[in-house]
Amino acid sequence: MSTDHKYKNLGEKLYILFKYSIYLLLTYNIYLFFVADFSAASHTFSEGVTFSNAIEAFTATIDTVNWVILLLLFELETWIISDDVLEDNGVKWGLMAIRTICYGLIIYAVYGYFSKFFMLHDVAPLLVQDVCSLIDGEMAMIITMDEYVYLTAENCTSLSGQELFKINSESLIGNEEGLSSAQGLAWIDIINATAWLGVVVILEVDVWCQLKGLLKGMLLRVSTIIKAVLYTALVVCAAYWGLLGGLLDFWDALLWIIAFVFIELNLFQWQQETNESQESSA
Repeated sequence: MSTDHKYKNLGEKLYILFKYSIYLLLTYNIYLFFVADFSAASHTFSEGVTFSNAIEAFTATIDTVNWVILLLLFELETWIISDDVLEDNGVKWGLMAIRTICYGLIIYAVYGYFSKFFMLHDVAPLLVQDVCSLIDGEMAMIITMDEYVYLTAENCTSLSGQELFKINSESLIGNEEGLSSAQGLAWIDIINATAWLGVVVILEVDVWCQLKGLLKGMLLRVSTIIKAVLYTALVVCAAYWGLLGGLLDFWDALLWIIAFVFIELNLFQWQQETNESQESSA
């Protein structure tokens, strides 16, 4: 074995280790989002979370679970499973069934983001002389989206003398700064979620076309341009979270972008291998 070959093998091993470390971190984020959703749900669903409103209470958790599963499916299709196996009807329909469930729940999660958006915009001015008179053990103040603290004698004075608003459907109040922050982040959630849906739709088309030998020429260029626009939107969302949002949202967005760069690299290598195979058999 030559020195160059050994270094190549080492580089490949480090690459694979880094890739799957990113996937593991994204899996761990499921737990982090569950903790955050559970904490926020105690304020936004004071009467308790039921089956019918679970998607609204645990939108980020449900979304992340299904995205992780979908990511692993793309990894299987573009890196691990051979073309011949992918063409097997049992494998094809099994992957399709899992994918269909994931997409259904992801789209449902997008509905959850819209529900939260409309909740944060369903507000009315809060006309009260003494904010501290609202302390009842249930009323909470908005810090930003999914971050609320119960109104207490210690923190209620921080809202005194400010223009205040109340979420009509919940026991939540906030000043203009906190409410605007929450509403802005709700917009970013929707943009981010819909952009990711666009990315995976294009990737699904790419995988199908690659299996049929059609991913080349104009079709490849159009796919590349559309994905460039969508990935740019995702980077902007990540930057917004980094500057104005929470650390968890920024960290999660960064990991997802890196993870799908790996999927794109898998697809690129798959294309190269297919082209080389076609050239050698010609």
